[in-house]
Amino acid sequence: MDEDKELIEQTLKGEREAFEMIIRKYQQPLLNYIGRMVGERQLALDFTQEVFIKTYSSLHSYKPQYKFRAWLFKIASNFIIDYWRKKKIDAFSIDQYQGRDYNRPSLQIPDDEPSLVRKLEISQLRERIERALEKIPAYLRELFVWRHINEFSYEEIAEIKGLPVGTIKNRVFQAKELIRHVLEGKE
Repeated sequence: MDEDKELIEQTLKGEREAFEMIIRKYQQPLLNYIGRMVGERQLALDFTQEVFIKTYSSLHSYKPQYKFRAWLFKIASNFIIDYWRKKKIDAFSIDQYQGRDYNRPSLQIPDDEPSLVRKLEISQLRERIERALEKIPAYLRELFVWRHINEFSYEEIAEIKGLPVGTIKNRVFQAKELIRHVLEGKE
């Protein structure tokens, strides 16, 4: 049995510390994902907490044949979709992309104490990537973040979104192409 399933089993038996371990394990990846999707740090912190509350209250319905991480991020994805629906954010297809400016959060790059020159290069690259991520549709940004920031497999993303793996691969490729076009100034 993997660690997550063991922690879930312990949580369901009433061991609160087990769920705290789940929170510690997934808090940062979940916060990074939600932050990139909603664009406001405080809102992302609040939403992360809400997702963990929803996860805890739904834990009895978790099916062990699925990866817990995929199930957790599916809850987060649904939470964000509900948030967008309440805000009435319009969905659109890739065919409608016209280089619109979407206000989205920054890409976080870990600080490993590089030189000042390297810090400047990283800062400039981060700004360019942030601007590029802001300009791609939210549904593609989400998949790009999961694949290239959170390092989810295509299969995990497909499980979360309920789409075929081929569709996920295609959309991640579309996201990369749109980002490349923006970075090359072809938007």
